[in-house]
Amino acid sequence: MSSEANLLPLIVEPEQLAEHLDAPELLIIDVPLKAESYAEGHVPGAVFLDHRQLVLGSGEVPNDVPDAEALSALFSSLGLTRDTHVVAYDDEGGGWAGRLLWTLELIGHTRYSYLNGGIHAWRQEGLEESREPHAPTPSDYQAEILNPEVNIDVEAIKESLGDRQFAVWDARSPEEYAGEKGQNKHLGHIPGAVNMEWTRAMDPERGLRIRDYAELITELEALGLTPDKEVITHCQGHHRSGLTWLVGKALGFEKIRAYAGSWREWGNRDDTPIEK
Repeated sequence: MSSEANLLPLIVEPEQLAEHLDAPELLIIDVPLKAESYAEGHVPGAVFLDHRQLVLGSGEVPNDVPDAEALSALFSSLGLTRDTHVVAYDDEGGGWAGRLLWTLELIGHTRYSYLNGGIHAWRQEGLEESREPHAPTPSDYQAEILNPEVNIDVEAIKESLGDRQFAVWDARSPEEYAGEKGQNKHLGHIPGAVNMEWTRAMDPERGLRIRDYAELITELEALGLTPDKEVITHCQGHHRSGLTWLVGKALGFEKIRAYAGSWREWGNRDDTPIEK
């Protein structure tokens, strides 16, 4: 289905979602950083997703994308169908929710929204919460990587370095970017990458909602991140960059992609160029 047919916009406000809670095509997924967050209170009707299911979980790059079989099992267990409109949120301002929506984009399921600010914004508005677990109705969803271009691998990044239409948005902390901290074989950043930490895209005064778009665009343009470029975003494990990918989408960056391997892969290889 086309995005015009979507029930809700990409970034949905708590009040908007509250008006549609009974819509049969909605699947609301709470994918918190802290599992206990769901039990403490969630959007009525939301199902719980353990964020560890969004990553491969083993091998040299455990933060990479699970295979199609694992994704089929995951989305079937959540009750996803072709007609489902997913609303994702979390307890941390959009990292894991963004990773979930990025995964949906990867498999070609484009009917999705982000609850702006997640549970923090929902609570700030004083909206009703549930503490009862809501069990999904399982489906038979066959996932395929239909949009592989949403992801990018090491070789493609290396080939694009130096291209003026290619930019890398590093969503890690300034200390990680500068090579002053990290748990990798090599520290630093991808040559030419610019740093805006993921938390700088959130507004702590407004329940961790995405900050004012005009301000964000001005700050990103000052870093050389503009909507006309192919922008790659990453962090240590493509969790924090789940939010920065989503922010790029919301700001109209049509060529934004994420590097799922992130620094966990780049910083542990010996054939990747690094700057400090």
